[in-house]
Amino acid sequence: MNRNKLLLILKTIAILEGISYLLFGITVPLKKMYGYHLPNKIVGMSHGILFIVYILLVFINSNQQKWSIKTKAFLYLASIIPFGTFIAEKKILNHEHRN
Repeated sequence: MNRNKLLLILKTIAILEGISYLLFGITVPLKKMYGYHLPNKIVGMSHGILFIVYILLVFINSNQQKWSIKTKAFLYLASIIPFGTFIAEKKILNHEHRN
């Protein structure tokens, strides 16, 4: 698979992973306050899968793109910070995609 296509997939997964993280802001109160567990289970599973895919794609892309340790560290860290993957997609991944 070519470099640009892999980078585009990473950008897409970064956005989806960020959205799934933010959805916990809706599903956790549903679970805690109303005992409605199903949305939290669905979002939790989706987020877990997207998180793993994001980490793997960062690893694969970082090797192909020859990113610096600083860039790699930021992209890994972005996955555990709310809004982090949105920032990563905007600041780093968009820049890399244009090059």
